[in-house]
Amino acid sequence: MDGGQPFPSPLLPLGNASADSSMSLEQKTTFVFVVLLFIFLGILIVRCFRILLDPYRSMPTSTWADGLEGLEKGQFDHALA
Repeated sequence: MDGGQPFPSPLLPLGNASADSSMSLEQKTTFVFVVLLFIFLGILIVRCFRILLDPYRSMPTSTWADGLEGLEKGQFDHALA
C-alpha cells in the first residue's frame, strides 16, 4: 500500500464536512413529506386490520329504509312522480 493512508469513503464528503453535512431545504421538505406518508400508511394499515378483525363493528346499524317517512317499503313507483 502507499503508507497506510485509508481509501476515501464515498459516503463521507471530502473537504469541509461541516458545510456539506446539513440538508438542503428541498431535502428537508422531501424527508418531512416521506415521514408524513409513512404515518398515513401506518394509520391505514391499523384501520384495515381493525376492519378485518371486526367487520360488523364499522357497519351502521340503520338500514336504507329507515329514512322513509310515510312510505311503505317497496312502494317506490308512487314516490317517483
